[in-house]
Amino acid sequence: MKKFNIFTYLILLVMLIASSCKSQETSSSKDETIRLFAGKYTEAAEKGLYLFDLNREAGIFKLVSTCDAGPNPTYFCISKEKGLIYAANEVDEFNNTRGGGLTTLKYDSLKGGAEKVNELVVPNGGPCFISLSADEKFLFMANYGGGSVAVIKLGSDGIPESVTDTIVYKGDEGTRSHAHMIGTNPSGDKVYVTDLGLDRVTAYNLDITSGRLQEIPDGIATLPKGTGPRHFEFNSEGTKMYVADELNSTITVFNVDPSGKLTSVQTVSTLTDGFSDKNYPGDIHIGKSGSFLYCSNRGINDIITFKIEPDGLLSLAGHSTCGGVWPRNFVIDPSGKFIVVANQRSGNISVFPIDEKTGIPAETGKDYALTTPACLKF
Repeated sequence: MKKFNIFTYLILLVMLIASSCKSQETSSSKDETIRLFAGKYTEAAEKGLYLFDLNREAGIFKLVSTCDAGPNPTYFCISKEKGLIYAANEVDEFNNTRGGGLTTLKYDSLKGGAEKVNELVVPNGGPCFISLSADEKFLFMANYGGGSVAVIKLGSDGIPESVTDTIVYKGDEGTRSHAHMIGTNPSGDKVYVTDLGLDRVTAYNLDITSGRLQEIPDGIATLPKGTGPRHFEFNSEGTKMYVADELNSTITVFNVDPSGKLTSVQTVSTLTDGFSDKNYPGDIHIGKSGSFLYCSNRGINDIITFKIEPDGLLSLAGHSTCGGVWPRNFVIDPSGKFIVVANQRSGNISVFPIDEKTGIPAETGKDYALTTPACLKF
């Protein structure tokens, strides 16, 4: 048998190391790539749902497909259990019928696409938010334009069947409801509605038999006139609710008692020192560690970071760029290491690494050009 000399062994060793490194690089690249969904305002026959493979570390967006999610799918939620995407169509007329739209798509993770499987007209029109109940048997929709919320029953296959409840809000003379968000607390046993027009947050129980919302006793938390509560986020225990106030650039912190009742305990500004122009907070989220809260500022065009103290109250950590103009929506990736921002008016999606110690997003990032992005989900 022919013997290998030392040079042969060295060549084989180098090839083995190179192969190992390449394998590790490929694995690392795959680990940093994740599927990102983006909904947008549409024009004419434009498709409104974009699917990307995002390499977070490199900041590279690879467009996988575009999908027809109906007109203006400006907010959506995803059932990973059913493989369905539910898009709220922000219109006042849907399929030639007065009302907003709900478009359901079936997602194929292998092909990287989604196809429309159902459409439903939702009363009152102008929906701006949609979310799932904890058991995924109902959808909740907030109608900004129609000043109302709706509950939609889902079949066993997850397909919307019917609207089981609609609540139209009426204010005092001279005020008009603009319901902006509807969603549950972490345990899923309470449903909350923010009303930007009526400056209040209302808590409900959901009757799972009838699919109707029932206001809890003393369930309305009223905020000062002109506050404009928009989006909210809970801490993981559900004992604190943080509300982004669009009209006066603040965040209101509420204590949440076991009955679901809210009590305001802190109000903090989202403005930078010396800023006197118009500003409208947009989206709000808590990072994976639970130690930092983020809010987007449309006007200042930045992301403000707050440290969540042990008592649940907020202290300012810092401001950082959003990468564009009018950060309508943002999302934190599952690893908690990156933040991705939808800048509506500058037409781009930006990704930034988050500093692990300070919790503040980096001042430089990478982006992808997309007109009027409005909602991002992983």
